[in-house]
Amino acid sequence: MMKRLLLSLAALLSPLAAAAQDCPAETYTVRPGETVFSIAEQRFGDPEKWTLIYYANQEMLQTSVFQINPGDVLTIPCIPGQEAVAAAEVTPYHVSEGEAEIKLLTGTGRPPFSDLNWLGQGMTTELVHAVMEETPNPVKYSVTFEQDWSKQLFPMLDEKTYDMGFPWFKPNCEETPEEPRCANFHFSDPVVEILVLLWVRKGQEFKWEQDGDIHGKTICRAAGQFVHDLDSQDRQWLSKGLINLERRNEFKGCFEALMAGEVDAVSANVFNGAHMVDQMGLRGEIEPLTRPLSVQTMHMIISKRHWRGTTMMYRFNAGLAELRQSDRYNQVVNKHLKYFWDKLDQ
Repeated sequence: MMKRLLLSLAALLSPLAAAAQDCPAETYTVRPGETVFSIAEQRFGDPEKWTLIYYANQEMLQTSVFQINPGDVLTIPCIPGQEAVAAAEVTPYHVSEGEAEIKLLTGTGRPPFSDLNWLGQGMTTELVHAVMEETPNPVKYSVTFEQDWSKQLFPMLDEKTYDMGFPWFKPNCEETPEEPRCANFHFSDPVVEILVLLWVRKGQEFKWEQDGDIHGKTICRAAGQFVHDLDSQDRQWLSKGLINLERRNEFKGCFEALMAGEVDAVSANVFNGAHMVDQMGLRGEIEPLTRPLSVQTMHMIISKRHWRGTTMMYRFNAGLAELRQSDRYNQVVNKHLKYFWDKLDQ
């Protein structure tokens, strides 16, 4: 496309392209007895870096996730050094709020997705910049960081002070159309998928091969975190009292309860869980189960009462589809995954 020839973008793409040529992704045929964990340890020196393999093979692994079989062919990403990565300003269409035709809203303090102090201000922030560049006939847009996440949906996006916001999880709107997000906002196609896992004490006997195995267990999830995946129509764990849900103010409180034997498992996404386990010095003592609790998606959203809502969402989805067909999407995701794990190793 002609827009890819913009000189201001060349500074970003040329180092990435050079790195990709020097260190291309590889294909790997799974051998008997191997798992994503063992392959991650073999290729990256750390079994916890299995996420690098998952996100490089999402279409193949999103239904089975950790379950791979001998003969399966995986893409093993090669992650270029961080010195070759350009950050924040990724497109000439990104302008100040006063100059913008489309005003986007996000927040901070949620690494690796959106954080002012993170590489590129977060994975989803950098992906959104790339998407906006790929939209049909790109227009000038701004990205504003609001510290208070509780204000973003209501009133800021609902009252259209800003046009669209990210990154937001999408509830199961078919089952719960009355849920405030479902009732008031349109959702884009998924920008990124996030695995929600159960974290248990290492060596703890916790069998979970089917949903019935978890009945009667006490699960801790931090206050303020969604619970729709626990009470979907095919589970109804909460409405039928099949599990005990423990709430603590923060993830730290949940992991403290786990170590004290007060709960059977902690429910947290792969990034929140790995970060907290590392911060608490519990690596080697707490581990995730190999079966994900759920796969959640993060989206751009816009008010259903926005007069250009469907048009803006169409433009965003078109840009996202274009980005996903290119190598750049995987380059951004893999870069942030590597950065995340490198920070934990420091």
